Amino acid sequence: MKLSVIILNYNVSFFLRQCILSVQEAIVGLEAEIIVVDNHSQDGSCAMLSEKFPKITVIQNPKNMGFSKANNQGVALAKGEYICILNPDTAVAKETFTKILKFAEEHSDFGAIGTKLIDGTGNFLPESKRNIPKPKVAFYKILGLKSNKNCYYANQVEEDQNGKVDILVGAFMLLKKERYLDVGGFDEDYFMYGEDIDLSYKLLKKGYVNYYFGETSVLHYKGESTNKDRKYIHQFYNAMRIFYTKHFKKNSIFKPLVFLGVTFAKIGSILKINSVIHEKVQPETYYILSDNIGFLKQLSDATGVSLKSISKSSVTDGGIYNSQLIFDANYISYSQIFKTMQELKNKGNTFRIRPINCKYLIGSDSSNAKGEVFSFNKS
Repeated sequence: MKLSVIILNYNVSFFLRQCILSVQEAIVGLEAEIIVVDNHSQDGSCAMLSEKFPKITVIQNPKNMGFSKANNQGVALAKGEYICILNPDTAVAKETFTKILKFAEEHSDFGAIGTKLIDGTGNFLPESKRNIPKPKVAFYKILGLKSNKNCYYANQVEEDQNGKVDILVGAFMLLKKERYLDVGGFDEDYFMYGEDIDLSYKLLKKGYVNYYFGETSVLHYKGESTNKDRKYIHQFYNAMRIFYTKHFKKNSIFKPLVFLGVTFAKIGSILKINSVIHEKVQPETYYILSDNIGFLKQLSDATGVSLKSISKSSVTDGGIYNSQLIFDANYISYSQIFKTMQELKNKGNTFRIRPINCKYLIGSDSSNAKGEVFSFNKS
């Protein structure tokens, strides 16, 4: 088998369904499988999987095992030569896997390959490509200092280019299974956050090269899996403390400096999060991209707003502002959706997607906030 796509789910049933539907389209023509590991979700995820995707391999954990252990469970069952670690709050374009697998076969030295991630507003997520967060790099980031030499993000590679980078993000990582196992997989000392940095760094230390592939985009509703509340801040900075302790110089001076640095960074992040206010802005116009008249009427009746139909060929002219665009994935491809979102970003626009054959819309207006689900099936 060529590819195993491993999706770890925790209480994001609606997003998971879209993710699987997009992956199923993207693996047509490939010898591939999908494995879902569920970390004891309480939102009906497993019932949904049983009903909608009965042929998919599902591991149902009796409790939340954390990111590392659960993904390692999925990899243990994987039959593919290649594995893709994929978040459930993502959607992939139809060409994503074929393009990246081709790139992988052309670069035999690769350890892991990541890709261009965009959030629900169409904006690029800079954590898609990062440098090794050595203490000095982290120090500059904590203090908000700019330095080309000590930059946290790998800005030496443009977001639409391909290139060598140190650290990739666990929302999407493609590896050879044997190399994943060669470095011990995800370190289970990490419960959540930091394991992707650790895995990327272990691959580098083994002599492999990590690559960023910017020729395709993956949508990542980041707020679903990394909602930035106090719990997230605590887990993230605890993970960084584990990383520094494991991989960098250990002495009586270094350890307390790391502890103090991480503590100050954590306090600063909490203060920053508390100061952010998310204001809901009502769109001036609602556009719908669909050829299904029944869907348009059903959605209009359910929302009570006037919807303007627009064709997929005319939507990317850039002249749309302060509007909400509703994409019907039965009509417009995910690659076209992602392109449109990126062309219309930062213009006051918001975006919602109707996954294939689904009776709900999903979207997110911020990388730091939970996404929205709107069901138009009121019967």
